[in-house]
Amino acid sequence: MARLGRWLERDHSADIAEIRPLFTARLTDVASNRFARQWGERYLAGDGDLRRSMLAGLAQASAELEPRGELGLRLFRRLYAQADNLRLLVDLRADMLRWRNQVAGLATLEGELGSLLSSWFDVGMLELQPITWDSPASLLEKLIQFEAVHEIRSWEELKHRVAADRRCYAFFHPRMRGVPLIFVEVAFAADMAGDVQVLLDPQVPADSPHDARWAIFYSISNTQPGLRGISFGNFLLKRVVDELLRELPKLKSFATLSPIPGFVNWLSRQDGQAMQSLLHEKSDRLEALDDAEAGKKWVERLQAAAVGEASDTIRRTGLRMALHYLKAMKDGHPLDPVARFHLGNGARIERLNWAADSSSKGLLQSCGVMANYLYDLDELDDNLAQLAAGKPRVGRNMRWL
Repeated sequence: MARLGRWLERDHSADIAEIRPLFTARLTDVASNRFARQWGERYLAGDGDLRRSMLAGLAQASAELEPRGELGLRLFRRLYAQADNLRLLVDLRADMLRWRNQVAGLATLEGELGSLLSSWFDVGMLELQPITWDSPASLLEKLIQFEAVHEIRSWEELKHRVAADRRCYAFFHPRMRGVPLIFVEVAFAADMAGDVQVLLDPQVPADSPHDARWAIFYSISNTQPGLRGISFGNFLLKRVVDELLRELPKLKSFATLSPIPGFVNWLSRQDGQAMQSLLHEKSDRLEALDDAEAGKKWVERLQAAAVGEASDTIRRTGLRMALHYLKAMKDGHPLDPVARFHLGNGARIERLNWAADSSSKGLLQSCGVMANYLYDLDELDDNLAQLAAGKPRVGRNMRWL
């Protein structure tokens, strides 16, 4: 540890030879393995500046590996073997993603680590576990910390989300005990839900899961930035559907009530000419063709209407533009990240809901509009085939838009 401390206090570029054995020495080399453990402990305890400096040292030490191949991966295999859990490797990749465009050579290391994490976090190794109010407090606190869709502002709200009439499931890795990698929150209803405020309000009586016909996935949150791009969310939903059907055989339908996080950003970029093609009714066409702010003006109208009185024309126009955005594709994938996830899992766009999320976040992201993605278990493959052809599947009741 003293040796590592002296190295960290000096100019890394002058002492790269000291760290290169982490890549080149055999995985059974005692001295290099001891140094790797010390390096990892120091990294986990370090602040941002120290971590960035240590990563720069790794990038420099690996720059001239020849042939790179397995040598580029050996450092991470060594750290994996020496660490008590996988937290170090996940944190490493999160920081690499953060600084890969600022530190020379870091992008290469990030790609190599990402490929290893994909195998170490293979879905076959993950454990699906329910989270309830009786779960350890440390785990419940992580739900509050990592909830990325609808903020949990109090313990009362948390208790409502993991109550007996709700379900919450998470994937765990055996070498990251107590850390949910991704979790999904489920409500039950007699019909497809269209207002998230109702779902989240602890004062609104909930439907009994044993009598419900609909399961509504209303929040899916990834917790580890270092696992970005490693997809196991689709496996989570499929496992949860199987678990729900086993426990609650009366369930007939599975849908989401989902945000549309990219809608406002997309609409704000549309100029007058683009808006003319989106607005079918002449009464809607208020902007000149050369108006660069046309989309932004419509964002302001829709946001005001979502919390006030909205005419049928405004409401219809807002939903039509939202549907146009959700169907938009780039490089073979939907533009919206949430649509990309659900449509990529075989769901279809079933319904759009006006003023479904009047929170400040909902208004800023999507003018309060939310989407229902329907998981029809008999049509998932057909929906995926249609998506691959560039035509996301839309429910029949959306044809009026």
